[in-house]
Amino acid sequence: MTIMPTKVFESDTVQTMTLDGVPVTFAQGETILEVAERHGKEIPTLCHDSRLDPMGACRTCLVEISGWRRLSPSCATKAEAGMEVETESDRIDRHRKGLLALYAADHPAEVAVTNGRPNELVAMIARYAAPTDWGHLESQRDDRPGDVNPYVGFDAEACIACARCVRYCDEVEAVSAISLANRGSYTTIATVDSLGLLDTTCEMCGGCIDVCPTGAMHEKMPLAALAKPEPDLEKVRTTCNYCGVGCQMDLNVDRDLNDGRGKVVKVTSPPPGTTTNDGNLCVKGRFAYEFLDSHERIMTPLVRSADGQLVDASWEEALRRAADGLRGVAERHGPDALGFISSSRCTVEENYLVQKMARAVFRTNNVHQCAAT
Repeated sequence: MTIMPTKVFESDTVQTMTLDGVPVTFAQGETILEVAERHGKEIPTLCHDSRLDPMGACRTCLVEISGWRRLSPSCATKAEAGMEVETESDRIDRHRKGLLALYAADHPAEVAVTNGRPNELVAMIARYAAPTDWGHLESQRDDRPGDVNPYVGFDAEACIACARCVRYCDEVEAVSAISLANRGSYTTIATVDSLGLLDTTCEMCGGCIDVCPTGAMHEKMPLAALAKPEPDLEKVRTTCNYCGVGCQMDLNVDRDLNDGRGKVVKVTSPPPGTTTNDGNLCVKGRFAYEFLDSHERIMTPLVRSADGQLVDASWEEALRRAADGLRGVAERHGPDALGFISSSRCTVEENYLVQKMARAVFRTNNVHQCAAT
């Protein structure tokens, strides 16, 4: 469980409620779930995401409030002064077990990993010892088997209609490429006219995959490559190099591949609220990692031979040829005949050195950086 950092409140907004018998403070507008997370109380959720507006769809986060007749969804119920809230009780336990048993009856076989990703629902069923012998219902939800996009897959049988993917697509990406369609047990994640994602407004960011709690929305490439399940991979935090934003991402590495050198088999985003990109990635950051092991990658410097062909060279020779070429142009045509362009894929320090070389060494202000366009 991720404990949210303690907030600093203005004195005139701090109020008090009771949480599991302990007085706690909260700020006006906070939900019971937010208050509980700040004070180290774990309340299970399947449809909640801190980046999204509360929906109360999954009903796993229900709590008992003194004086209230019904259990209330903590994700969508605002904290009020004087409230007495219980997050654990016999009534809540009965509700959770019954609810999770119903989910289990409408879910694929009990596996901790679905389509390569950890299944939060199955983990929750095990944690709360929910019954799993209530039989099994065949899924009535429509799939999209004809969607030929190379990145995002949808397994309707594993979907629990929590709508996290739909809400993320709408509220975070503002794209609305997917939506809930149909009613009751037929409710599914659909596109306009059941089009493939490539024919919709989808930007292939993969955020729907990231927020899905059951693996219903999943990545196609690792499955096609028969990659190990995500829990069996090593996560390595790094900075995306596709632009200058500096998004953080986790490389999922299989250390047994490439003769023990390891291979990146998928990319995932850090949890929301932990990095500057708040758990969001674009299509390049999430899916464009196969270049790492491409046979077309240039592994050594190349210079042109006398016949104009590119041939391998040492770094010393390549740097000398580049320096001689730059000096030759400046000597023949003056320093303003040179132009220097640096890349947003470089570090701040490297970009600084490029402009310093242009201005201090070659005495020209003809320097640009691609992120400035």
